Amino acid sequence: MDESQGHFLPSDVPESVPSNNSERLNSGVHVNPGSGFPGAKKRGHSSRSWIKIDQDGNVKILELDKARIMRQCSLPSRDLRLLDPLFIYPSTILGREKAIVVNLEQIRCIITAEEVILMNSLDINVVQYKSELCKRLLTNKDQADDLPFEFRALELALELTCMSLDAKVKELEMEIYPVLDELASSINTFNLERVRRLKGHLLALTQRVQKVRDELEHLMDDDGDMAEMYLTEKKLRSEGNTPSELNALTNFSGGTRLVSKSAPVSPVASTNGAQRLQRAFSSIVPSSKQGSLISSSNGGENIEQLEMLLEAYFVVIDHTLSKLFSLKEYIDDTEDLINIKLGNVQNHLIQFELLLTAATFVATIFAAVAGVFGMNFAASIFDYPSAFSWVLVITGAGCGLLYFSFVLYFRYKKVFPL
Repeated sequence: MDESQGHFLPSDVPESVPSNNSERLNSGVHVNPGSGFPGAKKRGHSSRSWIKIDQDGNVKILELDKARIMRQCSLPSRDLRLLDPLFIYPSTILGREKAIVVNLEQIRCIITAEEVILMNSLDINVVQYKSELCKRLLTNKDQADDLPFEFRALELALELTCMSLDAKVKELEMEIYPVLDELASSINTFNLERVRRLKGHLLALTQRVQKVRDELEHLMDDDGDMAEMYLTEKKLRSEGNTPSELNALTNFSGGTRLVSKSAPVSPVASTNGAQRLQRAFSSIVPSSKQGSLISSSNGGENIEQLEMLLEAYFVVIDHTLSKLFSLKEYIDDTEDLINIKLGNVQNHLIQFELLLTAATFVATIFAAVAGVFGMNFAASIFDYPSAFSWVLVITGAGCGLLYFSFVLYFRYKKVFPL
């Protein structure tokens, strides 16, 4: 991009310039006049490292503060807070007047009609997004593209996010299926702990995928939010282009791509008509909402391009979520199988306990009879030498018959099959 198109610094700082030069360029913004230190920065206005990628695929490393980004992109502070790496926010895509705020997993960026401001990070997703976007912009530099710049940048963020989440789901599947099969065949504490840990990872990953899916579904259900994301069209409209000029720019396929063939066209007949419409809206709603209402009034056909883009990745992320649900169902089925096995073992223990209790009762009777006749008391039965032997035989036979009666009773009551 030419120097006249840079929005964030008086002169864009290339990658080869040391960081102290960038700090000197921004030192005028951060000077605290009330302090005795000329280079002191205000609280909450510290600069961060950002990567700027323009329409031609040129990359520059910038040191930008929060206030400057808010002014240039017309963003509230709460939107920039979504990009702060110190905070953890769910995946969010916000359409604003001059920018699209994207927070998809590790990809946190601000997309405008002319450039992408990406949070500088060494994360593999950020590096891949930067290199892939530059590669695509340089490859298609002299070719006409159906999508405007902001949609190509948004599409790449969605693509990398869906691919990253799907890869994590596949890794989890490869790890959890063998563990579940091993647990089903051998129930022990070690396998149960492994499954518990993997189930925690599954639930966390499901929440992340579900949030991305819900965000895409929310965008597709709200035509106003989708119309707000047509930044190229709104930029051309703000420059005073009439519908005929927009069509001419659309069909122009020179070195600089302004708008695609399928980009929406404003229904306003002329610049004066647009100004009258804007004055009418200004008397009803605040100026911050005028762009959203005008964009959403363009008609349903204008959002078809973005809707098809979001729908394609909604199908992808929904398929990923379905695999997670299938994996969760497999875990639930394995848990049900384990509970059935444990219940079966418990039933066998109860059966054994019943048989042991019956045997103990019978043995107690036999011991009681033997103990009574073993006492030292006078009885005529002791006059016969074989009398005690017959008592033991009869008592044992009676106890055996009683134990067999218990078993038949248990079988009759269907306490356990025999």
